[in-house]
Amino acid sequence: MRTDDLTAGFRWLPPSLRPPVAMAWRQEKIFLLVGVAALFAGYDINVFGLATPQIQASFHIPENQIALIPAYFRPAALFALLLSASADLVGRRRLLLVTIIGQAMATLATAFTANEAQFIWTQFLTRVFGYSEEMLCFVVIAEEVAAKARGWAAGTLSAMDYTGAGVASLAFAVVNILPFGWRALYVIGAMPLFLVAYFRRQLPETRRFMAQEELLKARSKFQDAWLLMRGLVREYPARIAAMMIAAGAFGFSVASASFLSSKYLQSVLGYTPGQVVALFVPGGLVCLVLTIRAGRLSDRIGRRKVVAGIIAIGGIAFYFFYSGISGWPLWLSWVLSFFGYFSGEALLAGFALEIVPTQYRATVSGLRYLVDTLAGAVALVLEGRLYDHFHGHGPATQVLLLALPVCLVALLFLPEPAGKTLEEMTA
Repeated sequence: MRTDDLTAGFRWLPPSLRPPVAMAWRQEKIFLLVGVAALFAGYDINVFGLATPQIQASFHIPENQIALIPAYFRPAALFALLLSASADLVGRRRLLLVTIIGQAMATLATAFTANEAQFIWTQFLTRVFGYSEEMLCFVVIAEEVAAKARGWAAGTLSAMDYTGAGVASLAFAVVNILPFGWRALYVIGAMPLFLVAYFRRQLPETRRFMAQEELLKARSKFQDAWLLMRGLVREYPARIAAMMIAAGAFGFSVASASFLSSKYLQSVLGYTPGQVVALFVPGGLVCLVLTIRAGRLSDRIGRRKVVAGIIAIGGIAFYFFYSGISGWPLWLSWVLSFFGYFSGEALLAGFALEIVPTQYRATVSGLRYLVDTLAGAVALVLEGRLYDHFHGHGPATQVLLLALPVCLVALLFLPEPAGKTLEEMTA
């Protein structure tokens, strides 16, 4: 028996959080090779949100312009879409090798930036590769795991990303004593990515793409790209429209709420970096378990119900978090809000890939991410205007959260993929 055909153990997870159905060792190996990268990507992407006050002070950024910085990053999703969509032509494995190396180099360069413009450009490049990495990770997972475990896989992948955010929080706790302050956080984040890139050479191509690849060899890549876009628009217009509306409304609503949480705690509520970590780490462990559980639940009772419920809970919790509460209600609202954010984002990402065929999957993953990210960029720009009006980040963020019901309505128009094979969903 080949090693890849052995039964997977997933012993790195507690028994209650392991997949609901048996899978092969090949599937576990692929999951680890993309999931570990998601962990370190989660670290890298969250450093700026945690260290916003320190970076803001270094570059003398005005208060009403701080939300514009991540808004500048977000058009990177357009370039990430073009990069990730090419995986439908040249393969998932090849692109994932490019994205992990590019993200590592751009992250390391961020530590040596001398001014705001350089910081924005290096983080822009980090996100071009990082966004592509995230899109393709979900594509690989959707194509490789068992039909009855795709929700679990999306939730667990998100939990690994969230674990990276937790590691970033622990590093941030000592930001004031680290050599070179916040810059050291980016050096710490870059080094493991180079190591992951080395081990990722063992990542196999997905079987579904290999089966399709023979059909692509007879045509030019330009012809393939044209046929992909034309076929996607003609075959699944309603599904694509509903998913993009859901993704856009979600990204618009939660962009400033997720980005400003650490700054809100430090600048408005007077938390120290250590106190922020004391909230984030135990709360994050709860979120991690809830996220994996939510994925498994969506495999049992349906993706639409669980996604809608999680997003609604997260939106309400974010609203209370920014209302000025303190004590245990603040802790509870933080846990539920970030559970809704991370888990909702992951399950939406997986959902988008379950409703289209293999030849469109990387393209649709990129489109969803692009719409989500650019809608969030618009919200971050508006947050600065609302800050000037309300004289506070809390009420400005609460106003933007009012767009979230649009996402819930759009979900009603999507088919239910839970428990079905990818081929059944696109027959």
